[in-house]
This record gives sequence, C-alpha cells and structure tokens, in this order.
Amino acid sequence: MIRLRDLLLGRRLANREQAERKIGAWEGVPAMGLDGLGSSAYGPEAALAVLAVLGAAGPKHLGAVMTPIVLLLAVLFASYWQTIRAYPNNGGAYIVSRENLGTSAGLLAAAALMIDYVLNVAVGISAGVGALVSAVPALHPYILPLCLAILAFVTVMNLRGTLDAGRLFAVPTYLFVASFGLVLVLGVWKTVTGGGHPHAAVAPPALHATTQAVSLWLLLRAFAAGCTAMTGVEAVSNGMSAFRDPPVRHGHRTLAAIVIILGLLLVGISLLAHAYGIGAMDQTKDGYRSVLSQLAAAVAGEGVLYYVAIASLLAVLSLSANTSFVDFPRLCRLVASDGFLPKPFAIAGHRLVFSIGIAYLAVTAGVLLVAFGGITDHLIPLFAIGAFLTFTMSQAGMVVHWRRKKRTGERVWLHLAINGVGAVTTGVALLVIVVAKFAEGAWITMLVIPLVIVLLKSIRRYYLRVEQKVHDPTPLSLDSAKPPIVLVAIEDWNLLADHALTLALTLSPQVLGVHLAELGGPDEGYNQKLQERWERNVAVPARAAGFPAPRLVVLQAEYRAIHAPVLQLVRELELQHPDRSVAVLIPELMKQHWYQKLLHTHRARRLRRGLLKHGGTRLTVMSVPWYLEARTLAVAPQEEVGEEGVKKAPDLPVAEDESRREKDRVVV
Repeated sequence: MIRLRDLLLGRRLANREQAERKIGAWEGVPAMGLDGLGSSAYGPEAALAVLAVLGAAGPKHLGAVMTPIVLLLAVLFASYWQTIRAYPNNGGAYIVSRENLGTSAGLLAAAALMIDYVLNVAVGISAGVGALVSAVPALHPYILPLCLAILAFVTVMNLRGTLDAGRLFAVPTYLFVASFGLVLVLGVWKTVTGGGHPHAAVAPPALHATTQAVSLWLLLRAFAAGCTAMTGVEAVSNGMSAFRDPPVRHGHRTLAAIVIILGLLLVGISLLAHAYGIGAMDQTKDGYRSVLSQLAAAVAGEGVLYYVAIASLLAVLSLSANTSFVDFPRLCRLVASDGFLPKPFAIAGHRLVFSIGIAYLAVTAGVLLVAFGGITDHLIPLFAIGAFLTFTMSQAGMVVHWRRKKRTGERVWLHLAINGVGAVTTGVALLVIVVAKFAEGAWITMLVIPLVIVLLKSIRRYYLRVEQKVHDPTPLSLDSAKPPIVLVAIEDWNLLADHALTLALTLSPQVLGVHLAELGGPDEGYNQKLQERWERNVAVPARAAGFPAPRLVVLQAEYRAIHAPVLQLVRELELQHPDRSVAVLIPELMKQHWYQKLLHTHRARRLRRGLLKHGGTRLTVMSVPWYLEARTLAVAPQEEVGEEGVKKAPDLPVAEDESRREKDRVVV
C-alpha cells in the first residue's frame, strides 16, 4: 500500500544515491536563480515606489538609481566568481567569514543569511501573488490564502529534493526569460523607432503631479529600495554542495547565467519604464498593477504574449522562494554541524534533503506572510539588509583569504583587488540601505540579527555543557557491576506480564512484580485474587525452574497517580541497596491501528514518561512490547536497505552454564 508521504514526496532515497541527486547548470538556474531573476520585478518597482513623490518625473530618474545597482551587480559577479573557485565545496558567507574572520563573524553572516532567506520567501511569494492580482483583479481579496497555498506547494516540492524541484521549475523559469526577453526587445525596438516616445498598446495609469523636488536623499532611498534586486546573487556560492562534479564549472555557469539575465532585465526595465512613463502603484488598493504588468501591457497589449509573460512572472516570483529552500537548509546543516543549531538540522531526511530546515523555513515564512497580510510593500523595508551584510562579510573574508595566500608567495593581487572593491562597495551600499530604511522597518532586522546570534551561541553553550558532562576518558570499570533490582509493572496476570517477567528473570535474581491498585477507583477483593494467581502462575513455576521466586508488591494509587507510588518504591530500594541500580520493565500492548489508540488508556506510556522525568540516574526504564498478532523482526523494504541487503549480525558469546540453563529452563 502506498503511504501518503511516499505519494507526495516519492520513495525514500538511499545514501548511495546522493551523487545522482546533484544538479548541473541547467537545473542550477531555476534552483538557485529564481530569487535573483524574480527580484527584477520587485527591485525596480520598490525604487519607483520611493520615486512616486516625483509624479510623472519619477520614471525619468529610475536610470540614475539602477545604473549603480547594475555596476554593483557586476562587482558582485566578479567577486563571487573568485569565491566559488576558492571554495568549491561551499563558499557561503558563513564558511568564508568563519574561516577568515573568526567564529563571531561567521555567526553574524549566518544570522543575516537566515533572516534574509526567510524574508526572501515571504517577499517572493507576495510579489508573485501581486503579479497574479494585477492580471486578475477579482483575486485581490484572496491575497493571503494564495500566498500560503503557494508556500505549501514550494515546500512539498523541495521536500522531494533539489533535483526534482530544479527540473519542475525549469519550465516557468526559462519561459519567463524568453517571454520577458521578447517583451523587452520589442519595447526597445518600438522606443528606438518611435524616437524615444513609443506608442503604448495599453496606456499605463496616469501619474500624479509632483509633490516633492528631487534630492540626493530621495535618490539614495530609491537606491536602497532598488538594491533588493540583487538579493539572490550569493545563492550559488552558498549552495555549491548541490552541484555535481566538477562543481566549480557548474557553479560558474549558473552564476554567469543568473547575473547576465538579471542585468539585462534591470537595464531593459529601467529604459522602458522611462520611455512609457510607468510608475509604481499601491498594492493594498483595488486596481493595483505591478510595474512589469504595466510594461508588458504597454509593449505587447493584453494579448497572448501578455498573459504568457504574466503567468511566467507569477510562477517565477512565487517560486523564487525556491532559492531559499535550496540554500537555507544547507546553511543550517553547516551551522548545526558546528553545534550552533539543533542537531536535527544536520540530518538528511526522506529524500536526502535537510527536511527540518525546509520545514522551519516554511513555518517562519508563513508567519511573516500572515503578520504582514501578504503585502510586498510591507515586507520590502525589512529586506536587503541581511543580503548586503552577507555580501560585505563574504568579500571581507575573501580579502583576508587572499592576504594569507599572498604571504605564501602566490600572485594574488588581482584577486585581492576584486574582493577588496567588492567589500568596500557592498559595505557602502549597506550603510546607505540601513540609513535609508531604518525608520521604515530596517531597525527590526538590525534588532533581530543580534538576538539570533545570542540564540546560536546559547545552543552551542548547551552542547558544550552536555559534552563536558558525558565525557569519560577512563576505561570501562566492571569491579562494582552487580545485577539490578528489576521491577515489572503488572496491571493483570496476562501474556504481557508473562513476557516481561520471563525477560526480567534473565536479567537479575531479584525481581519484583509491581501492581498499582485502585487506578480506576476502589476495587475490593481484586488484590487477593491477583496474589493467588501470582503464587500459582509465577512463584511455583519459577522455583521449579531454579529461579528465585519473584515477589508481588501491591502499591496503593489512592489518587490514581501512575508513577508517584512506583517512584516511592524505587527510592526505598535505592536506600536499602546503595550499591545496586533499579530497572523497571513496562509491558506495553503495541497499537498498530489508529482505532486501537482510541480504545486504550496508554498507562504504560504515561508511566514511562513519569519515571524518565523524575527517576534519577540510578533508575533504568525499559519497554517490553507485546503484539496482538505474532510478529518476527520486520526486514526493511529493498529500497531502504539497498542491494547489499541486511548484514549478518556477529555471533555473541554465551557462557556454558547460561547455555545449559537456557535449554533446561521452563518458560513461565
């Protein structure tokens, strides 16, 4: 029978299939480039939203804002090209900063990246839904539900694996590049042939009159907003472990494709927004149309090309979250491997992806979408700070890296200069973004980053404390090893009790049966009947087989508490036998069907949980399972054990007297 998990995610993958699940440049562009390509939609629009106070003059100044952004994009391209070559396995900002600037700098980069990835998911999906609402205004009331539905879809696809997601998302990615490439080429041709004043097939909404004069501060604010167009450039270096061999070649090809396409899109959008007089609209109001929706309609009209382009834009923007879903779990895996995140983040899941990181990213992005109503403009002020902080940290780390290489006599002046320029330019851009967006909400990001670092260091301190507590450099000492006093929890004399007592008698010569009386309320006479059955069914057969007869202890559960009376007995035994440990065996009927979980009291589970929580280090708790249907050890399906099958277990030594006793023993 096919399980729901397998239906949604596909079959479980073996570790040996890891190499087959890696990607090349063709899958790398949709897997890691959707963030960068999708940001071409909301980056220029965010800049135009700031320039909206200039009215009809706003689009004319978009070129002055986007030109330094495109130049900065070129600097980042050259910088990350070197980073990929220097760190072919993983050149993310966390690794580069940690190895060259120290652990604290690495944690700063990691915290900024984590926040940026979460914001990227929320911004990308909200911008995608904004594009959909632009084409179908009737969907405006359903912005948030649409955002959450797309988030769920992207999450499931990434739980299937990076390769599956990359292949599926390749179609909308390359359709977006082709359709908007055609729109931009057609628009530029109309602009050139129209003498710089092309005729709009569908006129964009008229811009209001100027309410503020242009100023350097206004342009700096627009630059800060437009820098969100570069937030995905670092994705390739952060996700190098996803590429098949040789990773550097595939990484370089992917980075080059993403940057070239993004640069051409930004230049084309800036030119045509100016030529057609396209400005940003308020997404919270009915009738909203995104900048790219206005541009496509103005160039091509509302025909087939328009709807194909908008459909691909919706897909790319919505799926741009995929970049975070590829890189965020890998970042968390690295941080968790260093002990700064919970260990489950470093474990590969059902499909050889880090499922815990994917699930965490989905939940936190969903919370952001709900908190901000799925509105892109509300999320944008929080964006870009994390990205540019990681840009700066990565480039600064590479400068230190090349300086070390230089000391060994290598000729690295050009590499040092490229990353030095990258560090300075991204650092200046970061300062501009912080100052320009501080009052708009950037202060939230700046507050959260230190809190995340404190959390990461707290987790590390916990792991160090655990390591110090459990570390034991001395050899195994068996001088004082004695069999434990074994208690067997008995609800009634039945096959569960029989099974548990049989095991207990092989573990220790001192076995006590423990029955909690009156758990369901007063029950006079039952204890006497149980004592009689115990003598007949346990004590007599045990003595006949040469075992010390187990004694039955009846504890009163006056308040129907299940673990407190057992704990009291354990404490008394520990005081009487300070050199012995105590083990409690708990027989448990295994529930194999959902309805069985509704028909039982789950006392065994509650007793086990209570004893483990309050028992102390001298108490051992063991579950003894019992199945209604006879069962043997289940062998995993072939796809879970691999072609080599299950290895034969090593032979265990058995003492001669124990072997003879096993043959002669009477089973109780």
